[in-house]
Amino acid sequence: MAAAGERPLSEVQFLTVAEVAAVMRVSKMTVYRLVHSGHLPAIRVGRSFRVPENAVHEYLRDSYVGVESA
Repeated sequence: MAAAGERPLSEVQFLTVAEVAAVMRVSKMTVYRLVHSGHLPAIRVGRSFRVPENAVHEYLRDSYVGVESA
């Protein structure tokens, strides 16, 4: 059962490492580093990883660096 504010797993969209790399415009190795360091949650399916799409958007939103005007 999903916790408050979470979608059921049947509704979660999972992305491959290559798809995450394309969305973030980084290399696949960078995505693997984020997954292995725990900064980007993922599940293992066989020998590959799948990353919840909302986790990618959350990571990008949390990592956003704004520029303050002088």
